Amino acid sequence: MKVVVLGLGYVGFTAACCLAHDGHYVVGIDVSEKKVRTILDGHSPIIEPGVDDMLTDGLAQGRITATSSIGSHFEDCDIVMVCVGTPSGVDGAHNMGFIADVSRQIAQAVKESDRDTSLTVVYRSTIRPGTTEDLIRPIFQTVLGASADHLIDLVYNPEFLREGSAVSDYFAPPKIVVGTRDGTENARMEAMNAKIDATRFSVGYREAEITKFVDNSWHAVKVAYANEIGRICLQMGISARQVHEVFVSDTKLNISPYYTRPGGAFGGSCLPKDVRALQHIAADIGANTHLIDSLLRSNEAHKHSLYEYASQGLEPGAKILLVGLAFKAGTDDLRQSPNVDLARKLLAAGFDLDIYDPVIKADKLVGANLGYAFSKLPILEAILVDEDVVLATRYARIITTNETADILDLASEASVLDLTTLP
Repeated sequence: MKVVVLGLGYVGFTAACCLAHDGHYVVGIDVSEKKVRTILDGHSPIIEPGVDDMLTDGLAQGRITATSSIGSHFEDCDIVMVCVGTPSGVDGAHNMGFIADVSRQIAQAVKESDRDTSLTVVYRSTIRPGTTEDLIRPIFQTVLGASADHLIDLVYNPEFLREGSAVSDYFAPPKIVVGTRDGTENARMEAMNAKIDATRFSVGYREAEITKFVDNSWHAVKVAYANEIGRICLQMGISARQVHEVFVSDTKLNISPYYTRPGGAFGGSCLPKDVRALQHIAADIGANTHLIDSLLRSNEAHKHSLYEYASQGLEPGAKILLVGLAFKAGTDDLRQSPNVDLARKLLAAGFDLDIYDPVIKADKLVGANLGYAFSKLPILEAILVDEDVVLATRYARIITTNETADILDLASEASVLDLTTLP
């Protein structure tokens, strides 16, 4: 295929060299004539292992060239890849000026060309979710009119390149994410990436656009968390290196998708208690663990958000069934259960609440579990119902908070909202 790469910075130039190495014909376009001359002279404008040799080979084989003008290159190309910068603005938001400008240039060039077949325009720059639909597509529609959707096939394809290992990351990425208008595969993107072995995701524009924000923020969280633990260890004479070795050895829970699935708040007898204790330890020794200190506040905010989500659209007094009250399905542990907090909020808002959890028997609770349950839900015994009541009652909404959901097959007439995983 012939691929035009707009913007020969770090991402664009690396992609251009890798595409040429994969056998594609690449035209790199950049506003900097100095950068273009440097590339045509066989010198890389960036310092990155592997790109120099690929540039040399690409130039020798006629698979890569560079220019400072679009010219007629859109007449016969298959893909235009946009890799221009989106620097931070004064308010922290991305500056979309380069994205808007290059989109207009592409649209105008296509309008002035003789092209009558679809051109796939791929954006790799990091952009705010909604940018493709609310900024980029309207620009093409304004310039090209009714033929915009016929002539331009918009794709968002985030990159996952790390400086120092960008070439290996290109050919062996952690994943390939392709955002399209209808969330289905794009044939040209599949052809362009045919030689790359990686897990592929075909999603909508917004899901693809937010990917880099989610990934990079998570990486920042991991670094900040590790450093906060490191400060605690340092001040307490503990080997941070050995603690880290033990931590990352657990790929069943510590390094896994289990706890990073958006859904219910955390609770139970361990997590809240241990987070509070670690906060106290850190404060006592002056470790200043701001991220750890924010965990409980964030969890409380999520509890309220789940309540608003669960009750949205219901009138006060509506009949609700809450399936699962315990912290974890198959247990009767109500201590610090976020589901107890959800039940309290629903009752306080005036909803007519039933709770179904076949494991919990109000008269069987003992000790701290008994004390917590009835201090938070004094009417627990009255609102716990069995299967017969559930089957005989019409509910405006059924809310499930854990996997104790077999009853839902029998009560399928009501709207069901699963809080274990957000949609």
